[in-house]
Amino acid sequence: MVSHGGNIFAVAEAAQVDFRQVLDFSASINPLGMSPAVKEAILVAMERVAHYPERTGRRVREALASHWGVAPERIRVGHGATELLFAWCREQGNGTIAAPAFGEFHAAWPEARLCRLGDRGSWPAEGAVVLTRPANPTGELVSCELVREYARGRRGAVLVDESFLDFCEAESLMGEARGNLFVLRSLTKFWALPGLRIGALVGDVGEMVTIPWPVNALAEAAAVAAVGDVEWARRTREFVKAEAGWLAGELSGLPGVKVWAPTANYVFVETARGSEWAAFAGERRVLLRDCGGWPGWPAQGVRVAVRRRWENEVLVRLSKEFLCG
Repeated sequence: MVSHGGNIFAVAEAAQVDFRQVLDFSASINPLGMSPAVKEAILVAMERVAHYPERTGRRVREALASHWGVAPERIRVGHGATELLFAWCREQGNGTIAAPAFGEFHAAWPEARLCRLGDRGSWPAEGAVVLTRPANPTGELVSCELVREYARGRRGAVLVDESFLDFCEAESLMGEARGNLFVLRSLTKFWALPGLRIGALVGDVGEMVTIPWPVNALAEAAAVAAVGDVEWARRTREFVKAEAGWLAGELSGLPGVKVWAPTANYVFVETARGSEWAAFAGERRVLLRDCGGWPGWPAQGVRVAVRRRWENEVLVRLSKEFLCG
């Protein structure tokens, strides 16, 4: 089973240092951090913590509906995208995962069949299936038209994981999520809220079992404020596009690697020395995502998050030390 990144607190505790002394490239979170509007909203919402939040997540659903241009009743919110993907997979029974995909899908469907995301001919003709755009960890972006054509008229549900799509300027399938097509979105990555846990599932979700109070008071306030900060979203996309290009260019010049073209806020570096590289960096309190053993994905390498320039420069220097030394 592929492990999840972002173990910054455990690493800091083991090294007996403050977590801010660890550079985490293993979790791909907005390098600009959370919007100032979100911080203010969280502080204001502190007084609401002594009370139950809205029972159905209505405020968040309505804010997301306005932001995405879909009806609020077509949105189900939850304690992170992970909770929602587990719920969807559980209701569908077993199915197929188009690899590579987020590791938690494999945890939710341990007996899942596997196919290749980049090989349309391998996608199953029936049964529930998970597709990812952009792919994690490679950044490969299958077209909306290809997914539309595939989902149209097939037997079995299709879940499209668009958790990193906010970082791209690509089209979303959310407006077409109905019938057998569902779209999963995470609010934690683009809006830098992983500690609050909030995600959304879009589609015909009315018949799914709904857990009361799916979003806590602080996450509710943060989500509403986040999607309302259009300027922060614009700045983030511009920054990530420029910095991802710079980082990919620097890493592509290193020996023995193949750098995949980035589409989101991470860069996949294919190399047979990925595990050694991640261990070398970890000893220096720099966390990389070792992608060796990714289910259904034979390529070896590391996934590195796009961070601020000074952090990315640290990564490049360390990488040169390892690969060129």
